Amino acid sequence: MYFESRGSASVAIVICSAISTDMLHWEFEQGIRLKISSGVRSPRYLPLPNGQGRLFCCGEVSNANSPKPVKGIISAHTADGLNFTLDPDIRLQSEQHQHDTGSFSAGEVIAPDTAGDQWTMYFSAWQDVAPGTVVPLHPSHDPNAEENGLSDNFAAASIASDLAGFRSRIFAAYSTDGMAWTQGPCAVEGAGYDSEDLDGVHAEDMSLIQLDDGRYRMYYAACNKDGHWRVLSAVTADS
Repeated sequence: MYFESRGSASVAIVICSAISTDMLHWEFEQGIRLKISSGVRSPRYLPLPNGQGRLFCCGEVSNANSPKPVKGIISAHTADGLNFTLDPDIRLQSEQHQHDTGSFSAGEVIAPDTAGDQWTMYFSAWQDVAPGTVVPLHPSHDPNAEENGLSDNFAAASIASDLAGFRSRIFAAYSTDGMAWTQGPCAVEGAGYDSEDLDGVHAEDMSLIQLDDGRYRMYYAACNKDGHWRVLSAVTADS
C-alpha cells in the first residue's frame, strides 16, 4: 500500500508504504518512497509489463515549457517497489480549462492489454471559487490549527471549506505511451449546488477495478450540497 504521510501542516506531504499478508492488517515500512520539496499527494501505483512499476501522484515539478513549476499529475518509476525515481517533466498539467482551475486531487491509469493500444487515465480536477469568495481556512492548511481550535472538529471545518464554492469532477485523459497525455471529456459530474445529486458538488479521488466482463467499476468520493460525503460507484458502459 502506498499512502500520503505528513507531520504538521508546515511539513510537505510525502508518500510512504506498508505491506500486508492478508490485505487487512498492515505493517508500516520504514523510509519514504517519494518526496519532493513542494509535497506530493494521492499515490496510484501501476504495475508495468516489464516487471517494474510506476507511481502516479499529484504534485508540482519544473516544466521545460514554463518559467515556473507547474502542478498536475507527475510520476516516478521503480524496479523494486521501494526505491522510486521521479520521471522528468509532468504527465498532465492542471489548470488548463475552466473546470480545473483549482488543480488535481488524484489520477489513476489503466495500461492497455496490447502493446500499441491506448492508455487511459481518470483524474479528479477541482474548479476554484469565484473571485472575491471568502473561503474558510482548511484545517490542514493552518500550521496553527490546534491553537485556533480547528483541530477540535476537523471534519466540520474541512467541509465548510469544501462547500465555499468549489466543484470537483472526474475526467478522462489518453496517451499512446503512458507518459505524454491529452485531456479528454468529463466522465463523472454532478449537477451542481442546486441539485439533489449525491455527487452534486464534488466527485473525486477515484479507484478502479476491472470486472469479469472487461468493464471497469469506479469508486469515488462524492459530496452533495448539504456537505454529506459518501463513496459512490459508476460502471463503464462498454468493455
